[in-house]
Amino acid sequence: MNPKFENYFKEQGFEALTPIQAEVAPLLAQEKSVLGLAPTGSGKTLAYALPLLEQLLPKDGTQLLILAPSQELAAQLTNVIRPWAKLLELNVLSLIGGANVKRQIEKLKKRPEVVIGTPGRLLNLINDKKLKLHKLEAIVIDEADELLGEAETLADCREIITHAPRAAAVSFFSATKAPILSELHRWFGIEPTVIDVRQVDHTRGQVEHYLLEVPQRKRVDALRRLAQLDDFCALVFFKQTAELNDAYEKLKHAHVNVARLHSEQRQVEREQALRQLRKREVALLLTTDVAARGLDIPGLPAVVNYDLPKNVNTYIHRVGRTGRMGADGTVINIGNERDLRMFKQLVKEKGYELEPVYLYQRQLVTDQNELAELKKQAPSRPVRKKPSKPVTQAEPAKKKRKKNRKRDQKNKGKRKKS
Repeated sequence: MNPKFENYFKEQGFEALTPIQAEVAPLLAQEKSVLGLAPTGSGKTLAYALPLLEQLLPKDGTQLLILAPSQELAAQLTNVIRPWAKLLELNVLSLIGGANVKRQIEKLKKRPEVVIGTPGRLLNLINDKKLKLHKLEAIVIDEADELLGEAETLADCREIITHAPRAAAVSFFSATKAPILSELHRWFGIEPTVIDVRQVDHTRGQVEHYLLEVPQRKRVDALRRLAQLDDFCALVFFKQTAELNDAYEKLKHAHVNVARLHSEQRQVEREQALRQLRKREVALLLTTDVAARGLDIPGLPAVVNYDLPKNVNTYIHRVGRTGRMGADGTVINIGNERDLRMFKQLVKEKGYELEPVYLYQRQLVTDQNELAELKKQAPSRPVRKKPSKPVTQAEPAKKKRKKNRKRDQKNKGKRKKS
């Protein structure tokens, strides 16, 4: 490792390289292509960034290109890599959709050595001849299972690589191994060296996985109650933006500190939502899988699955937002009895220990006996008696008028007969 990196590494509180960092560094230093598989939160970004940055030459144009599946992840990667690049007098530029493209073009004129972006925006700038890749030394596809798993982004990634020199090393990193990662030779003509440390990496903290049984109609209320727990803060996952927005409005109406993050928002709104969560200004950040993929929120206490994930890989990436780099975390899966039963079967093969949990008086209770005892100790509520209707001054007069009407009707009947 570069001496400048070593000093900064210690200043950041790192004691030793994580397994993925130690394994891939020598290979990347030899300009080899790598498929790196490691748990979420295990330092994959620095695993590829540090050895690749050491190979770049200042003032020599764009030499390293990093692709990310979302604007948020691209911005996050930029913030993580930029301080390290600065130590070597290298410039880093983020090119993402939703940002001002004219400003990006102006910054490209300064010929940054490192470019990080989303495939769509990168490809547009390449085709417009604003981003030139003829000096590329390396390409990294982060969250590769996500980027290559969709036909559109797979096509974009393949086209981007055709604009790079053939000698450029292409590497892929992910926390899960999707089928597409076994077909890289077919799609890219590359046989990368596979480094899989998922079974030997123990950098994650202790994460508890809970099942909270709630009827469908009361899930939003469950979120409201979770938000009232002491020091509770969570990323809440939804399948659909429409349902996310509906829950957001209901929680705001209930005076819950909540924010939302989804792909239909403007970039400035998405950045604000993430900033609010990181500063703990909100208790809940409602999001979708697309928007929150790969996000690093230091010390995030919890993840809540409002909608249960559709597959195991999605669950792995969701729960990876908590318990990062040795910190402890909590995962709460919400559903009715049938949903939770099916969910347990879905993730059974991964060996997660799923424990029932109960919400009671602003606390999470995992033991039924403890729950029963708490209920027993709770003061009984006094039975409210329905107040008797007070007699008003108007009632005697009302009764008198009614009596007079009956008398008048009776007298009128007698007159008709006569």
